[in-house]
Amino acid sequence: MQMKPWTIITHSAAATQALAARLGRALAAAHPDAGAVLALSGDLGAGKTTFVQGLACGLGITAPITSPTFILVNRYRLPDGRRLHHADCYRLKDAPLEMWDIGLDDLLAGDDIVVIEWADRIPGLLPDDHLEVAFTYVDDTQRSLTFRPYSAAWDGILARLQAAAESGLPETLDAPCH
Repeated sequence: MQMKPWTIITHSAAATQALAARLGRALAAAHPDAGAVLALSGDLGAGKTTFVQGLACGLGITAPITSPTFILVNRYRLPDGRRLHHADCYRLKDAPLEMWDIGLDDLLAGDDIVVIEWADRIPGLLPDDHLEVAFTYVDDTQRSLTFRPYSAAWDGILARLQAAAESGLPETLDAPCH
């Protein structure tokens, strides 16, 4: 079930990271023992990996976050012992089949957090309960991010993020992650 989408424009890569860090903190607070899936889409250079860097920071990960384009899935440990699985479907010729072959169903069934770049290439494989984030390049520094929650839980997390944005989000991360 899709809830009401929300769109925000960030004015720099640092602002995109700061927004994602807020989302990471809200996600950690709302789902301390449960898995979560975020499905990212958008053109090359639209800010997907930058967003994941901020999200990871908000989740408490201090390791450098890199694009998994050639590796397919990078894994990072959260402070609570769960993992962040950062997947990328860009280079896959038959993305649904290849993601199934690398064990996407196992990743989605666990208590970890799974973020999939180019998720629009794997239609039908995402769980009903996920957050879609669509990135649009506006100009050299600005990006438009449209969040579409597909559950009441994501709708609540997104409502908190939207309220924080309306009261003023920082343009940079509160503290460096790494």
